[in-house]
Amino acid sequence: MTGTSRTPSFEASLDAPSPPADASAPLRALWHGLRGDWRTAHEIAQAEDDRESAWVHAWLHRVEGDLSNAGYWYGRARRPMASGETRTEGLAIARALGNATGT
Repeated sequence: MTGTSRTPSFEASLDAPSPPADASAPLRALWHGLRGDWRTAHEIAQAEDDRESAWVHAWLHRVEGDLSNAGYWYGRARRPMASGETRTEGLAIARALGNATGT
């Protein structure tokens, strides 16, 4: 299954009781974060040491309002700090990660 076709099922899965079985760790963290389970999302993102997880980790700190910590993690992810609605950013990250290969 390609990343492009996984994205809609990821977004649709937000109404399901669990994340997609083939979701990477960063996508699982996003899934929990987008459903309001910040603690689980943070545990997943924090356990990984890659740029994709750092990006999700940054987003999670932005969700909680800790912009200083978010800035650190955006730097680790080599991404600019986002602005605007956090849900919109979370879904955009999911689309980007769903289209990435080798994550």
